[in-house]
Amino acid sequence: MMGRRELSKFGVLLTGGVILGGRRWAVFAQPQAPLSGPALLRVGLTKAIKTIAEASILARAGSVIEVDSGVYTADVAVWTRDDLTLRAVGGRVRLLAQGAAAEGKGIWVVRANGMSVEGFDFEGAAVPDRNGAGIRLESGSLSVRDCRFLRNEMGLLTNNNPSTVLRVENCEFAYNQRPDGHNHNLYVGRIAELSVRASFFHHAHSGHLLKSRAGVNDIYDNRLIDGDGGSASYELEFPNGGVAHVAGNLIAQSTLTENATLISFGAEGYSWPRNEIHLVNNTLVNPLRRGGVYLRVRPGADIIRAVGNTLVGMGTLESAGPGEYRNNVRDDTPHNPRALPLPY
Repeated sequence: MMGRRELSKFGVLLTGGVILGGRRWAVFAQPQAPLSGPALLRVGLTKAIKTIAEASILARAGSVIEVDSGVYTADVAVWTRDDLTLRAVGGRVRLLAQGAAAEGKGIWVVRANGMSVEGFDFEGAAVPDRNGAGIRLESGSLSVRDCRFLRNEMGLLTNNNPSTVLRVENCEFAYNQRPDGHNHNLYVGRIAELSVRASFFHHAHSGHLLKSRAGVNDIYDNRLIDGDGGSASYELEFPNGGVAHVAGNLIAQSTLTENATLISFGAEGYSWPRNEIHLVNNTLVNPLRRGGVYLRVRPGADIIRAVGNTLVGMGTLESAGPGEYRNNVRDDTPHNPRALPLPY
């Protein structure tokens, strides 16, 4: 680990930490000048750079950071350099919070454009305000691929930054829960754009599998299945509307759900100039014998479109309001979601 004097050569200092609620939170100073460190940084027990926190300080715009597989405990970081690429090498990288949190917010805090992350597991983030996140995206643009967010208070959480873009691909979100139960596996604030593809969401508790306030939402080819023991409220929610394209997904409630609605749109009022929900070629599963609602839409949406969906179990779709409903196939027999063939 570099000392304070060595790090000062790069125009940045790790200022130590503060004690809050009996825990030590990492505090990172902002870089004082553009860094001129190496474009490729390697992190691992046998490398010169031992921790991800060190790498976050030494990185410059455009750096590639390769992290050896293994378990990294209480190794939290703030990322402020643009166009960074972080990837696991030789297997998965597990980041265990173990009481540590960057800026008291989560395992990673991101304020950078063009950041890409692949092959990391974010586990166990918890902070006094109960919003401890695997990643806290505050501004910029972030792509996460083949990552897992497990047993945090919030899986991945964004701020309300109107220019922020988040892309999620082939990731897993599960068992994220905070003490009061109002957690979400993925919670996206009022950002410009969210894209989620080929990912698996399951086992939420009281909160939602995926909640997004983004202006544009592309939700394609995912599994949102609460699973045995899960007690999510909505499987998918767009509380402030926007434009939502939801296509090719398997979306299934559990029998322990706290809400008979699978997908909710505009429940907290519309905040965007256009408010459209396009529900196409999904399989929607309601195992509740008392029935439920596949799609609930607040009056005032510009477009409601539901085409080519398979509706398993008892529930309503057209009750969402006036719109385009075509080629939706119904199977009113209650099913166990575990018995369904999965798309991947």
